[in-house]
Amino acid sequence: MPYVRTVKTASGARAVQIVRSSRRGSRDIEHLGSARDEAELEMLKAAARERMAPGRGAFDLRLETAAPDAPLPITSSRMGHLTDTLEHGYRVLGFEDAAGGDDVFRQLVLARIIEPTSKLDSLRVLEDAAIAAASYRTLKRRLPLHAQRSWLERISEACAAHAALGPASLALYDVSTLYFETDTGDDGFRECGFSKERRPEPQITLGLLTGRDGFPLMVAALEGNKAETKTMLPVIEAFMAAHYLPDVTIVADAGMVSEANQKAIEAAGLSFILGMNIPEVPYQVAQWRREHPGEALPHGHILTQPWPAASSANLRDQVIYYQYKADRSRRTLRGIDEQVAKAAAAVAGLTPVKHNRFIKLDGTAKNVNRELEGKARALAGLKGYITNLQTCPDGTAVTADFVIGAYHQLWNIEKSFRMAKSDLRARPIYHRARDSIEAHLTIVFAALAVSWWIEARTGWSIKNSAGRAGRYRHGRRWHAIS
Repeated sequence: MPYVRTVKTASGARAVQIVRSSRRGSRDIEHLGSARDEAELEMLKAAARERMAPGRGAFDLRLETAAPDAPLPITSSRMGHLTDTLEHGYRVLGFEDAAGGDDVFRQLVLARIIEPTSKLDSLRVLEDAAIAAASYRTLKRRLPLHAQRSWLERISEACAAHAALGPASLALYDVSTLYFETDTGDDGFRECGFSKERRPEPQITLGLLTGRDGFPLMVAALEGNKAETKTMLPVIEAFMAAHYLPDVTIVADAGMVSEANQKAIEAAGLSFILGMNIPEVPYQVAQWRREHPGEALPHGHILTQPWPAASSANLRDQVIYYQYKADRSRRTLRGIDEQVAKAAAAVAGLTPVKHNRFIKLDGTAKNVNRELEGKARALAGLKGYITNLQTCPDGTAVTADFVIGAYHQLWNIEKSFRMAKSDLRARPIYHRARDSIEAHLTIVFAALAVSWWIEARTGWSIKNSAGRAGRYRHGRRWHAIS
């Protein structure tokens, strides 16, 4: 006998299904939809009971027994507010034209935002939202097309056009990793490497380029064991070539740039604003302290060091800005105090010797490295920023506030990574073939752009926006024809 059951979905909604048993214990399950509140749940249960009733082919409107002003039963509903908003954002960003009107790609992008799930389960999400979805066979046939490099380039071109990039526009760059739900990788792509998520599984390295506000411009999948410092230049050069940009100002953290990488960026003629590590007390800082004995650097104080390029090299002059912040110094000094206390305890034999920067080993003797401690305390609170910009993108003179302010926008790209990984569930990846992986990343990239567009206009996270808008549904009722 058929029966109605409710199951909980990954998003927390409750799905209503009709289960029909057949011979030898096999079951035929018909999914009717998902409910986010009690009213929708009762409506779906009522619809399920009507489908199981005998003679359901005849539409019994019960007009004779119903009161004249009684509401007629709801026969179907759709997430009108949510799907209309998502489709509008999809068109505004130019993805409709970039994808050539491909309905399958549009459906997968919308399903990724509504309820991130597998490609197969996306059909259930689309059915729940009352979006006419393609068959799974059609979806699989279209995925190799979505994995093509030219497809991602067209989506990226639409994002660049929406961002209105111009010469020397600021672009943020960062790297993350996406792991796979498998124990074995393959040569040249899914490899074990340094994992930002501290996962032992094979992974790929993901390079993301965004605008100053965090709006995604380009994504690139690289080998999982590729060093972060070797990812930036190929991604940026490919982006500039695809969009015919003569120059672009790259903003990145110190961890993205090695000395050799910086020279390569300079040789390519790119402008940059980079954070930099300070291994020694800079000359300007030491000079200021000699001129102000016994005084602490004021909070927010900035010292400037010009760095002229060698006359034999065809490079631009650089400027280094050193900024001191009291709160940064306080946090750093607290960490130094804790590490020195641990080092002293290890030297006294109270705790085992572990990785501690302030322990100095000389044969069997161990001591607290007071020289290194003094250098670390002298550098506490200092942060370096280096740039080769000659003028700002708007043509004005470059200032320390502009350079430091541009660097501090890197939190926007970190936010975009969090959206892609958490709200859109880009990881873990279950695909094996590279084409499927590339198609997955392209869909996530487009969904990230639409999600960013919605967040910028609503002020809500995409998870909050989709959850609230998805509660309001447009219903359809039977009506009598006179």
